[in-house]
Amino acid sequence: MRRRDLIKVVGGTVAWPLTARAQQPKTPVVGFLHSASPEPNVKLVAAFRKGLGEAGLVEGQNMAIDFRWAAGENARLPELAADLVRRKVAVIATPASTPAALAARAATTTIPIVFAIGADPVALGLVASLNQPGANATGVSFQTVELTAKRLGLLRELAPQATRFVALVNPNTAFTDAIVKDLQASVPTLGLPLEILHASTIGEIDAAFADFTKQPGCALLVSGDPFFTARRAQIVTLAARYTVPAIYNIREFPDIGGLISYGPSFVDVYRQVGMYAGRILKGERPADLPVMQPTKFELVINLKTAKALGITVPLTLQVAADEVIE
Repeated sequence: MRRRDLIKVVGGTVAWPLTARAQQPKTPVVGFLHSASPEPNVKLVAAFRKGLGEAGLVEGQNMAIDFRWAAGENARLPELAADLVRRKVAVIATPASTPAALAARAATTTIPIVFAIGADPVALGLVASLNQPGANATGVSFQTVELTAKRLGLLRELAPQATRFVALVNPNTAFTDAIVKDLQASVPTLGLPLEILHASTIGEIDAAFADFTKQPGCALLVSGDPFFTARRAQIVTLAARYTVPAIYNIREFPDIGGLISYGPSFVDVYRQVGMYAGRILKGERPADLPVMQPTKFELVINLKTAKALGITVPLTLQVAADEVIE
């Protein structure tokens, strides 16, 4: 074979895969937007991937995930959301981060959004209704606000010696007003005074504990918020230092030494978000996917912490608990 013909053959052999590769469908990308940091959320992100897997999607095989973490700085979320929009991701997932969901919704009205929030998505303007979202967003509403009264009742049962309650709330959360309203509505049934303290920075959390513990007899409710979840080690340490009985919204707190938690399983919530994201990548429309409710709620009690606080956990609570940490 002449050298010129050999070059043609080799050139054609090289060019053919390039052409075929160019004709292959583009790998869809899920944009993952969150107000916290990746380190404390490894288990939750794994649950998100599991949900994608239930829809037949595996990262690195037939889809990709592009993560954007605000590291507790919610002011960064609009630009992070805009960056995902510029990347033309196929769907944006914002599990357990209301500020991220709102930032994504402000950034796009066309790219599908799958959220998981603790407030009413209709009131926040994310969907037209729970059964028929009607636009580009759907997801999970895990009813953090509605569960507030339940948590206060559990705290009252666990710490009957308390003479007053304190609620720690992030004033920068989109559903702060709803949380405060629900807390205030619970006061008559408690029969005890309730003080609401605000904290949105590390220093303000420290200051809040130093302030409300000046008077004895307090019990603490930490409202559900991504910022507080990200700072759970700090909060649990302060509760132990000041010997304050405290209740939290998710089990990640008692897992590291918090006293008690009651709320939806965030592992399951992240799985649900991943499943919906996968179904949308497969062709379903968010407008047609009803907003889901959590499928699993957990009551977790840390007996070691209770003993350190001098609290005897009633047998009825121990029996009712999904897990008792000893």
